Amino acid sequence: MGFFNRDYESAGAGISKNEPKKKGILLFFELFFRKFWLLFGVNMLYFIFFLPAVISFTAISFIKNGRIVTAVLIAMFLVFTATIGPATAGMTKVMRNFVLQKHTFIVRDFFRAFKVNFKKALAVGIIDVVIAASVFSSYYVYPALAQQFDTKLMYVPMIITFSLAFVVIMMNFYIYLMMIATDLSLKNLVKNSFALSFIAMKKNVLTLIIYLLTLVIMFFIFLYAPALFMFITPFVPAAHLWFIVCFNSYPAIQKYVINPYYESIGEINPEITGDYDIEEESVFKDMGGKEQPVEKRKPTKGKRIS
Repeated sequence: MGFFNRDYESAGAGISKNEPKKKGILLFFELFFRKFWLLFGVNMLYFIFFLPAVISFTAISFIKNGRIVTAVLIAMFLVFTATIGPATAGMTKVMRNFVLQKHTFIVRDFFRAFKVNFKKALAVGIIDVVIAASVFSSYYVYPALAQQFDTKLMYVPMIITFSLAFVVIMMNFYIYLMMIATDLSLKNLVKNSFALSFIAMKKNVLTLIIYLLTLVIMFFIFLYAPALFMFITPFVPAAHLWFIVCFNSYPAIQKYVINPYYESIGEINPEITGDYDIEEESVFKDMGGKEQPVEKRKPTKGKRIS
């Protein structure tokens, strides 16, 4: 008996399909740990599209010819800018399936969403890259200008840039999810994601804190342990973090975007009810929670028959 000698020959009463479903943080941890190892695989797939940035870093570190470095940096930057948005759409598709507890073929669904949403995701990816570049530039430029001209007014545009970046990050929590879940135009995707970034502010702030805290931790690892950073980034934290984002953000999309659409056409959102919940006469009846436990057979003397 004990931990290493459990009874695997007897069965319990089973689980009734009418058992109350977990919600909130209990459901999050159940799904997160259920998909934990799969998230490493999704992260590795997503990391492929960060390889241009890795190649750029390698070029700066090891190639001494300035022209070659510049050419490599430009080429890799263009590749990264063109693919990071569609790759995020692909990862979002997989994360949404995880959150909705739908079966998914990770590689197939990832690249299908990459292809189907390429144009819209490309535009969003370019905007994200421009905003990120603006944030990094403002961090270095405006403090230097403030010191040069001896005025704190130069910090105002930096604060505006950072505030805009926070709004764009929260919009990203929604825009990719709506992109892969609806047929909205790019204009409406931007409009709705902007609105949701304020409507669901309480949850967005929590998600934003987790998001930024993760980025800060990874940044310090990059500064003080670059070898460790290069070792762990193919496996974490992009997919694990994006799972949290999708879990926290998708209910707002269901409530304010998807549910109203189905209500307007007189139907119920199948994501809520599950399109498998239609009552039909079935060959086998679910007896979960009703069947009697199977008792372990007593050992018999003589020859054992397999």
